[in-house]
Amino acid sequence: MTGYNEPEYFTKARQEGRPVVKEPPKFDLDAYIANYRGKTRFDRLYLIGSTSSYLYLEALKGAIAEAKRGKDVSRYEVAVATLREISPNDPDATPDLGWIDKMNKQVKAETDRLELELKGYKNNLIKESIRMGYDDLGQHYHSIGDLAASTKSYARMRDYCTTPSHIAIMSFRIIHVSIDQANWLAVQSNVQKIRNLNQKPADTEKHQAKLSAAMGVAQLASGNFRDAAISFLATDPRMITAKLDDPSDEESYNEIITPNDIAVYGGLCALASMDRNELQKHVLENSNFRNYLELEPHIRRAISFFVSSKYSSCLSILESYKSDYLLDLHLQRHIPQLYFQVRSKSIVQYFIPFSCVTLDAMASAFATSEGSIEEELVDMIDRGTLEARIDLQERVLLAKRTDARSKVLEEALEMAKDYERTAHLRILRMEILYAGLDVKAPKGQGMGSGLGQGYGNMGDVLIGPSGPQGKSGLRSGGRFG
Repeated sequence: MTGYNEPEYFTKARQEGRPVVKEPPKFDLDAYIANYRGKTRFDRLYLIGSTSSYLYLEALKGAIAEAKRGKDVSRYEVAVATLREISPNDPDATPDLGWIDKMNKQVKAETDRLELELKGYKNNLIKESIRMGYDDLGQHYHSIGDLAASTKSYARMRDYCTTPSHIAIMSFRIIHVSIDQANWLAVQSNVQKIRNLNQKPADTEKHQAKLSAAMGVAQLASGNFRDAAISFLATDPRMITAKLDDPSDEESYNEIITPNDIAVYGGLCALASMDRNELQKHVLENSNFRNYLELEPHIRRAISFFVSSKYSSCLSILESYKSDYLLDLHLQRHIPQLYFQVRSKSIVQYFIPFSCVTLDAMASAFATSEGSIEEELVDMIDRGTLEARIDLQERVLLAKRTDARSKVLEEALEMAKDYERTAHLRILRMEILYAGLDVKAPKGQGMGSGLGQGYGNMGDVLIGPSGPQGKSGLRSGGRFG
């Protein structure tokens, strides 16, 4: 983009430490956003518009248009304010006061109507009508952006749910609102609630993909990359066959996540948290997840390269898609840590066969400069990720030497001590049996002699010929040996 001047908004954002993406992404914005429906369309468009200095105008205009198709006035005002800050002369940067006033009146009238209907249902004491009334009111509050009131309405449905399917519907509604609220603990607890329901097998199977996807999103947001990978890898492939443009299709979950997202999220989390054997077994050989990987073949190639120890090729693929991932609603803030973990694992795996390697060779292997690789290695050593030392005089990375001979001797000595103790206890037990000093507890007291419970505890009472009070009697409450 010759002669392109970045708007001051993004320069300021970069100075404040907020992510800014200058490079054009690989996806087409219209085709990308068409895969989603509901409030996530606005969220994703607004994120792209406030992050990408290349797509900001198209994305923010799309966000404004999307907001005007809904009822959430606050979102419309936020999008217009952001566009006005970036491009004050744009026609869409002026708020449509007529639409705002009209929509506020419609929202108030709709709220009053639904609350009045619910009051009537309560007076009639019809549980199903009350449940549906709370459901309608919760969806209305969600659509206008009042997430707290929406959650409260859905929670009040619980007393009027009479079947497991009613509870499942309520929990899915709460999961959706909780994701918009970034209340990840509520997402996970409601996923578990649905899983613990006594549902029909067909319903359990139908819900599996959505539950795994929702749990994966919550675990990813919490930074639990391995748990998130396991959840995404377990997602049933039936979601792939869903019609994304049909809201009535129960297999679709594109108000939250698409099959392409599952492939990307699951692949990146697995790369960051699993070793090569696990990646081969749980990802590449996973017949269910393979269906998702086919939607994003570059993720499959990156994982295959990592498993094959072609770390430079793996990292090159990830780097080429970094701008796309920085514009993703759920990935953006985790990309630096995910990429760091993948790169750190690659460096550790590369270094394992060597006792020493030059910094120049490592820089060439990972397609970077010698200075950059040195900084990475110092950081990894400080974090304890890499067990090595850097010789700055010779410019080499040295593996920490371990005295294998001393380690073997220590293990052998410990084994000998264990053997000696076991032999002593066995001889002691044989002598006790030979002398007739073992006594079994009377039936019903549950004391036991202790001789069968391990050699360390030799029983509660040992007596000789003179009895427990006699001169030769022995009383034991401790351990032998």
